[in-house]
Amino acid sequence: MDQQQAQSRADRIHAFAQELAELGREGVLDLPADVRARLDAHHADLLRRLTAEYDIDISSGQKRLSWGMRIASFLGALALSAAVFFFFYRFWGALETWMQVAFLIAAPLLATLGVEVAARRERSFYFASLVALVAVACFVLNVSVLGQIFNITPSQNAFLVWGAFALLLAYAYGLRLILVAGLTSLLGYLSATVGTWSGAYWLSFGERPENFILGGAALFAAGLLRHGARPGFAGIYRVYGLLVIFIAILILSNWGRVSYLPWSGTAIEYSYQTVGFVLAGLTIWLGIRRRWSGVANLGSTFFVLYLYTKLFDWWWDWMPKYAFFFVLGLIAILLLLVMRRVRTGGREAVA
Repeated sequence: MDQQQAQSRADRIHAFAQELAELGREGVLDLPADVRARLDAHHADLLRRLTAEYDIDISSGQKRLSWGMRIASFLGALALSAAVFFFFYRFWGALETWMQVAFLIAAPLLATLGVEVAARRERSFYFASLVALVAVACFVLNVSVLGQIFNITPSQNAFLVWGAFALLLAYAYGLRLILVAGLTSLLGYLSATVGTWSGAYWLSFGERPENFILGGAALFAAGLLRHGARPGFAGIYRVYGLLVIFIAILILSNWGRVSYLPWSGTAIEYSYQTVGFVLAGLTIWLGIRRRWSGVANLGSTFFVLYLYTKLFDWWWDWMPKYAFFFVLGLIAILLLLVMRRVRTGGREAVA
């Protein structure tokens, strides 16, 4: 059991207690006093053990504070990473080469050691996540600056090294923010590699959105596999991979000239618009069927985004603005009715 599973168990306990109390007030179910006492004692003991071992939130107030702590941790990590970056620029020229190399090697090692210390002293991993992001920033700086010092030819392999380091930290300590950073770096490596296959310079991989589609598909496929001790990571792989694909298709459906396809810009845009709608629909279907709420919500978001983008292209220039927004409102109502019908059908299928 990890922290997410422990939190889910605690939430189910509270929901069960609330429903049991409501059933008692309605006269549907009233447990004997001795049975209710044993049940309450068991749940109280279980919550104490889960809190002691996983540092979970057992009230709505604690959950709100946890969100604030996550935001503070992220902002603190960004600030410390910026401090390291500007320290390099402020004092770097005054250091001798051996001191520069020693600092570059020591910084990520010390930061990684700090992650271990923070993880042992604090079970919620807020400080560990903060220090881990600093460690990743130090390692990125390490590889970049050492390459300049020793005149190593830059290549997309740096993305692979950065991503591997971030993934090691993410899987070792269960840090989701670091996992996203590692996946982003690996995505850069895959996209740059695909770009070099077409003869482009590796730094130009961002000019071709199609370079990212293969990487996004690879991430989504990885999300279909079992992740052992980190089952919560699978959902991040799926949602992040689909997000990358949807964004690439959105760009190509509006700027077809950046595509590899040897067609006219208009034909490319129409093709990707069709692909986008079909993929969004399939994503919604898959999310509902597999009960992946994140996948279903992502598909719904991009389906509406694709639709509204096309409506803007078709009608904005010639339709009166009041009529345009009125039609958008009617379409929004129609979408609500359709989604409600799908939702009702899903409930009936489960029943």
